[in-house]
Amino acid sequence: MRGHRPEPSDNVQELLVALGQLVDQALDRIEYQRARVELAVALQRHMLPPGLPQLPGLRLAARYAPSRGGLEVGGDWYDAFVMHDGSLGLTIGDVQGHDVEAIAFMGQVRTSLRALARTTSDTREVLGRANDLLIAMGCGLFATCCFLRFDPVSRDLTVSRAGHVPMVWATASGRHGIALDRGGPPLGIVSGERYPVTHRRLTEAGVLVLLTDGVVEGPHYPMESGLAEVVRLVRAGFDADPDVLASAVVKVADLTGHRDDAAVLVVRYDGPQASD
Repeated sequence: MRGHRPEPSDNVQELLVALGQLVDQALDRIEYQRARVELAVALQRHMLPPGLPQLPGLRLAARYAPSRGGLEVGGDWYDAFVMHDGSLGLTIGDVQGHDVEAIAFMGQVRTSLRALARTTSDTREVLGRANDLLIAMGCGLFATCCFLRFDPVSRDLTVSRAGHVPMVWATASGRHGIALDRGGPPLGIVSGERYPVTHRRLTEAGVLVLLTDGVVEGPHYPMESGLAEVVRLVRAGFDADPDVLASAVVKVADLTGHRDDAAVLVVRYDGPQASD
């Protein structure tokens, strides 16, 4: 005799309907979050410069790697532009937070720095005015930043840091290291801050590598170890094309286990020309 499957009771049917609705809602939330992250990543990439200036005797390359933290997005950025006096302005930074608000703030910081750098060649003034502007906006966020100005005629390099990771450097004569320049607090915290400036003169060919902490620091990997690895890469790849070197440096994040986003900006200086 064939068995008879009983019809589900009303309570069971109600439970199945409720579970189905919960599954649908969960899928909708997942799809919403996925679309939100895709939009944020697209917005972030759109806010990065579409290209980098190439001046005589200088070659630049940059890399950006998005966050590997699931639904989180970051606020790292880089920028390079010609200033009002013909010198090259370089910035790299990291905004507090991992959401769309942080990305919007990143766009404001980058735009502010670029606009201010077109009105003055004083790196201290650029960071100071940007800091006060961001505080006046009252959004409550802050950003670390490194701002450089390089004059290709005089070969003078000025550097100001606002709570940011130091840059790595190497020269054709074999010198290399981590530029532990003095700095001030992140932008958006202390009103009226006067950021220290470091002055250098580039007398030979060399490489500068600007980066964010997402490259060199992880939960169980100290920043000092990450920076040492970048120094090793820069020494070993000194003669490499800047694009190749930038790709190698950004992959250091794979060693650190950091899930934050990461940005790298490489500047190769070919050295004084015969006419200098």
